[in-house]
Amino acid sequence: MTRQATYLMAFTSGALLHPASLTLAQHYAELGDWNAVKAGVLADNLLQVRTESAARRMFREVASRLRELTPAEFDLLLEGSRPEQQHVLWLAVCKRYRFIHDFAVQVVREKFLRLDLALTLDDYDVFFSDKAEWHPEVAGVAESTRRKQRQVVFAMLREAGLLSEEGRILHAILTPRTVEAIAADDPAWLNIYPLFPAEIQEWLP
Repeated sequence: MTRQATYLMAFTSGALLHPASLTLAQHYAELGDWNAVKAGVLADNLLQVRTESAARRMFREVASRLRELTPAEFDLLLEGSRPEQQHVLWLAVCKRYRFIHDFAVQVVREKFLRLDLALTLDDYDVFFSDKAEWHPEVAGVAESTRRKQRQVVFAMLREAGLLSEEGRILHAILTPRTVEAIAADDPAWLNIYPLFPAEIQEWLP
């Protein structure tokens, strides 16, 4: 088995961060410069957090995700419906964090294709343990951090509309313009959503 690239395991700050993402996206659309956005966020507390250090952390986290989006995906975040925005933000998370991407593809989607729709904490723990065997950066995560990360990933899935409150995997309903924007980047990104292969093939040219 070929060892994969190093995983970035710093995803304990918030979940999908929908309101903060829209705030930063809107200001970036106006200013076109992330440094200017950061200055405005800190000066006016646009993220509405208690301390400047917390604002800096949230800005860094959200901006790092939004930078992963293509212009078409970014525009969809700005102009789309709430479900479209949720799907784009899930895409941004999966682009930023390969570990979450792999969990989405290798666990969530695979269970969906088998019609095994109950996503459990054990599913995450087994996946984590498997990756820890090959990745020291995963093995080095403290137990308390691992539990927090698991909580964050499940919250992200729920906020993206891909997991019910009861832990049931939900079929993703992507709009045509969402599919178009993602496929123009790379059709493989569609695999992060609970979708059937026939659906994806039907959408692609």
